[in-house]
Amino acid sequence: MSGLSLQRLAVCCRCSCQPPPHNPCGATVFRQSGCAPLRVSVFRNMEYFWRGRTQNNRELVESLKQNGSLRTKRVADVMEQVDRGLFVPPNELPYIDNPMPIGYNATISAPHMHAACLELLSGHLQPGMCALDVGAGTGYLTAAFGMMVGKEGRAVGIEHIPELTHQAIENVQRSRAGHLLASGSLSLHTGDGREGYPAGAPYDAIHVGAAASEVPQALVDQLKPGGRMVIPVGDIFQELTVIDKAPDGSLKQWGATSVRYVPLTSRQSQLGHN
Repeated sequence: MSGLSLQRLAVCCRCSCQPPPHNPCGATVFRQSGCAPLRVSVFRNMEYFWRGRTQNNRELVESLKQNGSLRTKRVADVMEQVDRGLFVPPNELPYIDNPMPIGYNATISAPHMHAACLELLSGHLQPGMCALDVGAGTGYLTAAFGMMVGKEGRAVGIEHIPELTHQAIENVQRSRAGHLLASGSLSLHTGDGREGYPAGAPYDAIHVGAAASEVPQALVDQLKPGGRMVIPVGDIFQELTVIDKAPDGSLKQWGATSVRYVPLTSRQSQLGHN
């Protein structure tokens, strides 16, 4: 991404509110990896909180550009078009670079993690392509996928909390991606994301917003040859893992960074019913 060999401390997307045991700040170390790292300040999150907050979506995007979280114009443009404020509960601060609770023991990703995942998947979110967002939450990243693949493509979000699916649909309707929802190019569904969404497969891009102990085979099967999946893998120690499927169906897997996510689990477990 930037060509540097070191990355920053950062709070991950859809992360648990509890800090990892090795880090009292609740942050995760981003390390050198197979992809070039994002060039950002180690203490950026604390600086945002204590030294000033961006006041609107444009300011947020500009800040992400300046600190290196956004490295390409295409991803910056889509994050400017999809206003984060429409996807964050009204009692939260939408334009600071932190994850926010959205209810049901879930969160919306921190903006820098949205940026990182969009950058990793950008080449597989070209106009006319198909994308799947597992753990769609309030619909932000599904909306961004829709804007990138356009009306000739297809963006699918799947979320196992029905109330969140309903809210995501309302959020997308209010956003710049609303016309894609109306045309059917973008859709949001309630279901077990571990099983993917076979009706829309195969997908050029798959994003998973919670950590799996092992990569679900159903998602691998639904990834198109030539496609890419981004998924956090691990239990206590996790990596944001990139899986590329070659045209012959073989897989290449590499770790982009160390992260901390909630587990990819059942609806009952997420709601604390087990």
